[in-house]
Amino acid sequence: MLRRTFTVSLLALMAATPAFADAISDAMAEVQKYAGQKTTWDGPSTGPAAAEGKAIVVLAGDLKNGGILGVTKGVQEAADKIGWTINVLDGAGSIQGRAAAFGQALALNPDGIIINGFDAVEQQAALEQVKAAGIPIVSWHAGPVIGPDPTSGIFANVSTDAMEVSAAAGKWAFADAGGKPGVVIFTDSTYAIAIAKADKIRETIEALGGTVLEYVDTPIADTSTRMPSLTTALLQKYGASWTHAMAINDIYFDFMGPALAAAGIAGDGAPKAVAAGDGSESAYQRIRTAQYQAVTVAEPLNLQGWQLIDELNRAIQGEEWSGYTSPLHVVTAENISFDGGDNNLFDPGNGYRDEYARIWGK
Repeated sequence: MLRRTFTVSLLALMAATPAFADAISDAMAEVQKYAGQKTTWDGPSTGPAAAEGKAIVVLAGDLKNGGILGVTKGVQEAADKIGWTINVLDGAGSIQGRAAAFGQALALNPDGIIINGFDAVEQQAALEQVKAAGIPIVSWHAGPVIGPDPTSGIFANVSTDAMEVSAAAGKWAFADAGGKPGVVIFTDSTYAIAIAKADKIRETIEALGGTVLEYVDTPIADTSTRMPSLTTALLQKYGASWTHAMAINDIYFDFMGPALAAAGIAGDGAPKAVAAGDGSESAYQRIRTAQYQAVTVAEPLNLQGWQLIDELNRAIQGEEWSGYTSPLHVVTAENISFDGGDNNLFDPGNGYRDEYARIWGK
């Protein structure tokens, strides 16, 4: 059987009507902009030298989430380089757990706090306490806006452009389906950014002329229990018209494969799994082995951990945020071997570690 990569989409393109061919060609050209190697550093070149001896708390939304875990590892690596101590508190996927972690963080009176992977609005009361204490805050995926969020007191929210991530995922599915995708979208309304990403996927698919069969709101924290039965029910409901499963995070697909296998669907069969973030280790493994995931639009999680430390260093010293938006990467079986793919992550070969170390004087 042919491997379903860009090559298959080109075969679909040649078989399509002229109108479809143009639309598919345009969509794939947009996707391929994000599929190449990342060899040039496009981040900050100046900034403050390292503040010495700082103690930082990382509030992780849920360390079972591959994106959050990847960013946490990057933060720890960067902290070692800059010479800071890190205390990671796991919110364990619940609002109550994250509230408790915030309380622990305040009791530690750290020099800075990193919110990692949950919506800042959820913990507004705790954020007010942090602001009152004068503790600088930076975040990863704490809202739909990149950069400063004065309302929440966040110095800088770090992310790729979530709308570009979702659009790239939608365009790949459209092209892969020969211009006629039937899509189910999975999201979690607990998070503003998740809704924004899912809405952009839907907008992209429908604008291109594809079909959104269903928009499924199911909590990320419950994917292990919900996704198997959801997958079976959706297969029964839509059958062969369901060509692509699309989600705002790879974690949804951690638990879809067994239900697809039980229905007799091959690992590279339809519905194809396409994730608009974040490029988890398990997603890379599934894509490499053609086992129930075709694409992830990956974020440079380790790089973003370094950026969080750099932004916090700027905040502590009263500087402006760097203004940097990190690159995204469309990962398929065709390009999985470069930019960190051999280690199951998107780790750009653009020298970011050396660049940040040089800024910090380390």
